[in-house]
Amino acid sequence: MLPSVAIVGRPNTGKSTLFNRIVGERLAITDETPGLTRDRLYARAEWLTRTFNLIDTGGIDFDDAPFIHEIKAQTEIAIDEADVIIFLVDVQSGVTEQDSYVARMLYKADTPVVVAVNKVDDSSHRDELYEFYSLGLGDPTPVSSTHGIGVGDLLDRVVSMLPEAVPDPYEEDTIRLSLIGRPNVGKSSLMNALLGEERVIVSEIEGTTRDAVDSVFERNDQEYVVIDTAGLKKRGKVYEDAEKYSVLRAMSAIERSDVAIVILDAVEGIIEQDKKIAGYALEAGKAIILAVNKWDRVEKDERTMNEWEKNIRAHFQFLYDTPIVFLSAKTKARLSTLFPVIGEVYDSYKKKVPTSVLNDVISDAFAANPPKSHKGGVVKGYYATQVGVKPPSFVLFVNDLRFMHFSYERYLKNRIREAFGFRGVPIHIMLRRRD
Repeated sequence: MLPSVAIVGRPNTGKSTLFNRIVGERLAITDETPGLTRDRLYARAEWLTRTFNLIDTGGIDFDDAPFIHEIKAQTEIAIDEADVIIFLVDVQSGVTEQDSYVARMLYKADTPVVVAVNKVDDSSHRDELYEFYSLGLGDPTPVSSTHGIGVGDLLDRVVSMLPEAVPDPYEEDTIRLSLIGRPNVGKSSLMNALLGEERVIVSEIEGTTRDAVDSVFERNDQEYVVIDTAGLKKRGKVYEDAEKYSVLRAMSAIERSDVAIVILDAVEGIIEQDKKIAGYALEAGKAIILAVNKWDRVEKDERTMNEWEKNIRAHFQFLYDTPIVFLSAKTKARLSTLFPVIGEVYDSYKKKVPTSVLNDVISDAFAANPPKSHKGGVVKGYYATQVGVKPPSFVLFVNDLRFMHFSYERYLKNRIREAFGFRGVPIHIMLRRRD
C-alpha cells in the first residue's frame, strides 16, 4: 500500500494547480483512452526514491453544502485518508479566518502537516511569510504552483515525513480481492456472501490502511483475502453524499488488491461514476472483473444477458475484453460463477511469456498492419521482452519513441492480449530506443 499525501486549504489557493504540478505527466489515463472520462482527483506521484498517492481535496465537492461546511468536510477527508497533509495558503491574501479554521482542525490530528505558502513568485514576498507562523504548524514553505518555484523543497519535506512501507502480511499465492463500486450497489452484501458461502473464514487480519479489517478465507485449497476499504469514520452523511468521495474510498482497497471486482447495479443500470471507478482500477494496473449484482431483481428472457453484455461493452470500451459475471449477492444466485473467473484473470495477471514467442507475435503484428508515418517518421520494432508481472509489463525497443502513435501502441497491446490470453488484465508497454 502506497502512502498518501493530501492537499487541503480554502478555495482559490491553487490546490488543483499544485496537484497537477506535482503529478506532472504521470496522470496515467489520457484523453486517448476510449470511453473513459474522469476528474483529476487521485493520482500517483514520485519524488526522489518515494512513490505516493496524491489527493486533491479541492476536487471533492459537496452539493448544496455551506461554504465553511465544504472546507470542513474536505479537511476531515484529508485527516482520515492521508499520511502527510499539505496545507496550502495564499501569500497575497495573508492568514484568513478560514485558514485559521483549517489550522485548528489540523491541530487535533496526528497526521504531519506542511504549510505551503502559494503564489510566492519572487523574493519580494519573502518577508510576508512570517505571518503564517501564526498558524502554529511549523515553518512555512514558499512555493509557486503556477511556475514550479519551491515545489522541490516542499516535496523534500513531504517525503521526509512519509511512513516506511508496511510489509505484506499475506503469502505470495494468496489472491487479494477488492470489491469496489458506488454506494449501495451491494459491496458489503457480496463480501458477506463470499465469506458465508464457504464458512471457512481463516482469520481477520488488520489491514495496512486505517481501520481496515481484511477477511481471509479458503476455497478448494486456494486462499483469498477480501481487502476491506478503510473508510472515514463517517462523521456525517456528507461523505456518502459526495459522489467523488466514494471513488476516493475505493482507492485504498484497489491499491492493495490483485483483482478488482467492479460491482454494477442491475436495477439502476450503468452511470458515469461506475466508469470512473473502473478507470481507477485500470490505472492502478489491476486485473478487473465486472460483476452485475441484483440480477435476481431483473425481468429476464433468453436475450436479456446478451443485451446487458452489449450495453456494458459499449460503456466500458477502455476495458476491452474484461469478464462479466451476473449474480445476486442477496440470494447467492450464480455466485459460484465468480470464482472460475477470478482464477482466470489472476493467472493472466501473473503470467510470464517466452521471449521468443513474444517477439514472433510482435513481428507478425508489424507485418500484418505496418505502422503509418507519425511526427516525421515510421516506428520500427526491433526486440521485445517481458520485464514484470502483476500487471504484465513489456519493454519494446524501437528506432524512435516519437514515431509511435498511441493507437498503434494500443493495437500492439491487443495483439499481445489475444496471443497470450491476457483477459481482464491491463498490459503495459514501455518504449525504449534501441541504442
